Amino acid sequence: MNKLYIGNVSAEATEEDFETLFEQWKIPHSGPFLIKNGYAFVDCPDEKAAMRAIDILSGKAELHGKVLEVEHSVPKRLRSCKLQIRNIPPHMQWEVLDGMLAQYGAVESCEQDFTETDVSFIVFRAMEKLNGSMMENYALKVSYIPDETAAPEGPSVGGRRGFNTRGPPRSGSPSLGARPKTQSEVPLRLLVPTQFVGAIIGKEGATIRNITKQTHSKIDIHRKENAGAAEKPITIHSTPEGCSNACRTIMEIMQKEALDTKFTEEIPLKILAHNNFVGRLIGKEGRNLKKIEVDTGTKITISPLQDLTMYNPERTVTVKGTLDACAKAEEEMMKKLRESYDSDMAAMNLQSNLIPGLNLNALGLFPSGAPGMGPSMSSLPPSPDFGHPESETVHLFIPALAVGAIIGKQGQHIKQLSHFAGASIKIAPAEGMDAKQRMVIIIGPPEAQFKAQCRIFGKLKEENFFGPKEEVKLEAHIKVPSCAAGRVIGKGGKTVNELQNLTCAEVVVPRDQTPDENDQVIVKISGHFFACQLAQRKIQEILAQVRRQQQPKPAPGAQPPLPRRK
Repeated sequence: MNKLYIGNVSAEATEEDFETLFEQWKIPHSGPFLIKNGYAFVDCPDEKAAMRAIDILSGKAELHGKVLEVEHSVPKRLRSCKLQIRNIPPHMQWEVLDGMLAQYGAVESCEQDFTETDVSFIVFRAMEKLNGSMMENYALKVSYIPDETAAPEGPSVGGRRGFNTRGPPRSGSPSLGARPKTQSEVPLRLLVPTQFVGAIIGKEGATIRNITKQTHSKIDIHRKENAGAAEKPITIHSTPEGCSNACRTIMEIMQKEALDTKFTEEIPLKILAHNNFVGRLIGKEGRNLKKIEVDTGTKITISPLQDLTMYNPERTVTVKGTLDACAKAEEEMMKKLRESYDSDMAAMNLQSNLIPGLNLNALGLFPSGAPGMGPSMSSLPPSPDFGHPESETVHLFIPALAVGAIIGKQGQHIKQLSHFAGASIKIAPAEGMDAKQRMVIIIGPPEAQFKAQCRIFGKLKEENFFGPKEEVKLEAHIKVPSCAAGRVIGKGGKTVNELQNLTCAEVVVPRDQTPDENDQVIVKISGHFFACQLAQRKIQEILAQVRRQQQPKPAPGAQPPLPRRK
């Protein structure tokens, strides 16, 4: 398809104006310009010339004060109910996009197109009104996608119009299944100076194709993200070795280009890392990062938490040193990030099985829109429905100074948190004037506990109650019947030791406790969020076993009691 549609044409525009414009940019055309009221058509000799016109002119070239819109011309009889929407803000959540599209009509389904170097989606039954509408300072670009199954003459007969799938369905779409996991490895995300992007791509894309071929990788250069920004992100999908080889080659290209252009500033390696994994990359008191610096001879810094936004959950890891040293540091850091990702995914899979009906996708633990961050949480296997689980009480201890942040202005935050989680959440009075910790009392079923505690852990990190080099670790107390404490400990401490090894949490049943008025004692659990959650679930499993064993067995031949009517 080599015919072009040119939109937003001024009434003053003439055929000579278009001739001059195309000649100025050395864009060939094979026929005259057909100018209509507000738009025009022209034929190009081949697809390459048509794509060049679109890339150079659309949204960039002005004619008589109007910015032209250039795209492939699609005859009405070939139009489907399918639209392509481009220039969507990076990291856009599907829920936000879906809500905006709903203003213009019912969205039947949505799929992501991985053939583009920028974020784009194909949306069905949307409206043409979307074209040019603003989203997060991005002007959306909407165009028809031709129905390739339409008959050359006359309308198609019966059934839905067909289409060729351009990419796997986007996770979380209303009617399509979850996108299958096509690449198990965590991608490498780089940030490179904009002036070097052209050298990385090469003439007509030759350089980037060569890198892709040699390293067996898929490389996306997000040129259209953050127009005018000094740096552009690059996403590399491959094996760890392939990612590292591609990274080294890109660094070599940038250094050569810097020499050729007499660019004198140092060009550090910049890696984008999701904030969920940065704490473990840094390590306790910064030990992990310090070891990488010493082992590789580099200087590594990480951007502050204040730079994070809802649509940008990544932090910039800047590495300074020789090319070889930076390449070695990249290997070590990505190894740590991949380990953190695998650990969290395993824990979440386990949590989804332990908590009936738990929807991890709604918790915001991972960015559903961030490129290449693995499978959607909605792709986790569903848990069977075991009815209404019993309510639990957990006492979570937070820094005393964080109470105001958890409560919020006029109690708004704690009310919203309670509503979101479906749990009762209260702050216990301070035990003294100099108390360094306060107790949050959370009452609700397992899923409510998971949601409430997840948001509290996250809030403490967001509000900087833990340093940039610290991982949020809190202590939680749960009460168990005194007769079940021995089961939690196990013979010679075997059960509690196994529990700690499995969950990576510290689990303590203090000795010589005096049972309270309900004949219960405290079990203390300390660790990061997933460790605490897993330990709580395993302990609740033990308690459920104890309760089942204590239930009186029915007499032989006796009928089980009928359930009461409510």
